[in-house]
Amino acid sequence: MNILVTGGNGQLGCCMQKLASENPNHKFVFTDMPEADITDEKCIENFIVSNNTDIIVNCAAYTAVDKAETDVELCAKINAYGPKVLSLLAKKFDIPLIHVSTDYVFSGITCTPLHEYDPTGPTGIYGKTKLDGETAICESGCKAAIIRTAWLYSEYGNNFVKTMLRLGKERDKLTVVYDQAGTPTYAVDLANAIIRIAESEIIGCEVYHYSNEGVLSWFDFARKIFQLKNYMTKVEAVESDRFPTPAKRPAYSVLSKDKIKAKGIEVPYWEDSLKKCLEELTNLNTEKSN
Repeated sequence: MNILVTGGNGQLGCCMQKLASENPNHKFVFTDMPEADITDEKCIENFIVSNNTDIIVNCAAYTAVDKAETDVELCAKINAYGPKVLSLLAKKFDIPLIHVSTDYVFSGITCTPLHEYDPTGPTGIYGKTKLDGETAICESGCKAAIIRTAWLYSEYGNNFVKTMLRLGKERDKLTVVYDQAGTPTYAVDLANAIIRIAESEIIGCEVYHYSNEGVLSWFDFARKIFQLKNYMTKVEAVESDRFPTPAKRPAYSVLSKDKIKAKGIEVPYWEDSLKKCLEELTNLNTEKSN
């Protein structure tokens, strides 16, 4: 299978690249800006045709949640118009599209795991544009799988785990919010799930949820990171009001994985995946120092 991956240099795209060698039956083509602009229909069409593409995986996104509140036009262009372009091309060439979305499409005010059929209600520009992207894909009539995820981290790019590791070395004490609940997602696990979905039959427009198993707060997450790394950094739990941000964060974004697990896709427990990521980071740091 020839798989075209847009946003190939981002955090999730790098994890897809990591898994490419473990899936030799597939040919992966990784693209990103500036050579591949998902809002440029002709550009993407050329990539599809020249690489004899069988399926598109869209990992490209505008993810600066707070900046999006003022950078509305660019955010909408990447998160809404870009997926529309990809879906129309997927429809034109009769190939499936896998698109990565977010828990931010929900209001975050519930207190039970969120299912794919639950009402959406984004509270900020980022969530709204991601939801608009989902809508555009489903309205295009292409074969599509939309995968919503949350709290993404890995050994690549900027994320909560890497930030905590840096701050843990620099400070004796940190304050972290405890009133936002969710589940971290190791991007390598998500990348593996995407490949498994790509190998399955995609009919119509289906929405799936994927994060690791378990429920915790950012405070719990930070403490576990430090515990596993044997850092002595003290973590103080505080309410999110202590850290006002332009964009409102969901207070509860635990995603139900029942639907995607029914396809036989593995969903590891969050702590097990965190251990794997920390091991990979240690290995990468060792390689850099040699």
